[in-house]
Amino acid sequence: MEYNDMNSYKDTNPSPKLDQKTLNKMVWRSLFLQASFNYERMQAGGWLYSILPGLEKIHTNKEDLSKSMTHNLEFFNTHPFLVTFVMGIILSLEQNKVEIPTIRAVRVAAMGPLGGIGDAIFWFTLVPIVAGISSNMALQGSIAGPILFFTVFNICQFALRFWLMNWSYKMGESAIDILTENAKEFTRAASILGVIVVGALVSVYGDTSIALEVDNGTTNTPVLVDTIVNNNEISQYDDLLYKDKEKKELNDGAVIRDLGNGKSEIEFNTYEEQPVKVKIQEVLDGIIPDLVPLSITLLLFFLLTKRKWTPIKCIGFLLVLGIVGAYIGVF
Repeated sequence: MEYNDMNSYKDTNPSPKLDQKTLNKMVWRSLFLQASFNYERMQAGGWLYSILPGLEKIHTNKEDLSKSMTHNLEFFNTHPFLVTFVMGIILSLEQNKVEIPTIRAVRVAAMGPLGGIGDAIFWFTLVPIVAGISSNMALQGSIAGPILFFTVFNICQFALRFWLMNWSYKMGESAIDILTENAKEFTRAASILGVIVVGALVSVYGDTSIALEVDNGTTNTPVLVDTIVNNNEISQYDDLLYKDKEKKELNDGAVIRDLGNGKSEIEFNTYEEQPVKVKIQEVLDGIIPDLVPLSITLLLFFLLTKRKWTPIKCIGFLLVLGIVGAYIGVF
């Protein structure tokens, strides 16, 4: 008997529709979805806090409200910017006093796909594109860079929060089928675009370069000499000025310019032996430009996926690599 009581509400009459003020209030509360995040129930505390104003208006019976709060405090985890989509659906079901197991099943079914869809929309697409544009503006000294980022980002997320709440509340359970019908294709397309943008950011902003230089013998390097001499002293520089004096054929780069005052300006090259060094970075750029940032990115990808490193370990690794590499002169 007690089991059956936990599967349904006492008052099974549909409640009046929620007003816009209550829906808006829950949207604002959804900003605190992860305020009590924990590894046992994830976002459950924030979820109940967000949806509570609606539940209080739907369930005037205190026992029904207690049941609703209890099952809405179970494990919950979804994308924080798309949570209002789940809220609208659940509120619609709660309003119609659907059986509790059905509400729980729909909540679990709705929260799962939104994680991947939300990541594709925001973290793999919107944020890299907007951050790439605005950070470039900031690097050029424009204060409009960070302002643009926060403006675009917040307009997108708040517009989506409010729209999803109202749309999914009106659509009810059928909203799940509409959204997930092409979710796979949409997520894949958005992910591909995001990967392209991230790859471009690695190339543009990956400034890591190899500072190593390898000795490669010596070479005679021309050094330009520019001087003014008396016309009767020019013959002293014949070996430096002429290939063939009889033919008046000057060496490459040699110039004799009569100044008309008994003096001339002469230019010629002398050759000095200088060491030759091969720059490793120039060799790598000749193979694949920005090969070092690409290699570091692929190494981090390998450590994260194959070695199961955490992001914290990767950050520590980059810190140590940069310090040690700079100290020994690699970077």
